[in-house]
Amino acid sequence: MSIKVVVPQIGQSIAEATIVKWFKKPGDSVDKGEILVEIGTDKINTEIPAPESGIVERLLVQEGETVPVQTEIAVIVSEVERASRPLESPTQRHSPLVRRLAQEHNIDLSQISGTGEGGRITKEDLEKVIQKQQPPEKSRGDEVVPLSRMRKLIAAHMVNSKRSTAELTTFFEVDMTEVVRQRETGRQQGLKLTYLPFVIAATAKALRAFPIVNSSIQGENIHYKKDCNIGIAIAIDEGLIVPVLKKVDEKNVAGIARAAAELAERARAHHLTPEDMSDGTFTITNPGVFGALTGTPIINYPQVAILELGAVVKRAVVIQDAIAIRSMAYFSLTYDHRAMDGAVADSFLAHIKKTLETTCPPALE
Repeated sequence: MSIKVVVPQIGQSIAEATIVKWFKKPGDSVDKGEILVEIGTDKINTEIPAPESGIVERLLVQEGETVPVQTEIAVIVSEVERASRPLESPTQRHSPLVRRLAQEHNIDLSQISGTGEGGRITKEDLEKVIQKQQPPEKSRGDEVVPLSRMRKLIAAHMVNSKRSTAELTTFFEVDMTEVVRQRETGRQQGLKLTYLPFVIAATAKALRAFPIVNSSIQGENIHYKKDCNIGIAIAIDEGLIVPVLKKVDEKNVAGIARAAAELAERARAHHLTPEDMSDGTFTITNPGVFGALTGTPIINYPQVAILELGAVVKRAVVIQDAIAIRSMAYFSLTYDHRAMDGAVADSFLAHIKKTLETTCPPALE
């Protein structure tokens, strides 16, 4: 019997996937559980095993092609069935013109999905592949490099967010001196702390105080999220990914620091799972580690807001009519004006500011 291989549902919010690499070609044998194909989403790459042992009869989707989840992408047949119904040879199935064009342009016909009758590859199918192979015109000395799969996915996600939301950004200056003191106290206790866990803890408190910020817009409805799951933007060589810290409002600063460090380590080692990337309700990005003072981040749609933390630097500020040296940082909040007005967004950011400046969350409480 024939076994259909489909793109699995690997995350609740994932609607489509890209075929990154086939590890088998038509005619190859495959064992149950053996890796058949690698697929990629806007969140993570995943290797898909063969559901049963047999012979790969057809690959229905080419590498680089994006299809919805549950799409049939390959067919496997048993050894017994193949013996009684041998696979058609590509050179019997395709016209002499197609075979000649494929040979001239060094194209493997087994890697192409045909649109003709019975899946046959037509001249038009082949011409589309050949056109993609043609290098674009360029000036002398220029280098032309195609966008990576991850950059394409990031680009599509960002453009969709800009198109789907009414973005507005507000800025606050935050005195981080108390955070610096608490961080040093924690380090003396043997904790590896950055500024980010303190900001995450303060943000979790603010999300509970302003639940509209911990929501998403779906159609004409606002979905208030029960859990407080904060995504942390992490830069890796291939681009930007956003693994999610789950239920951060139930963790102290030390616990947040450990969980964030573990996620970052697994992200850079490419060991994240789909679960690590799912169910985020709010996002924090921290370009301050690179020295950036402030910015206007794009919302991680369908969330309704994103917080950016700028670099913490010492500045001269006026406190009670006296000049003092304080550790300061700019915070920016980009929010969806459809979900909230400026008063709510500013109050949310003011809540974070007050927490960090006055009742900074202790690392071990």
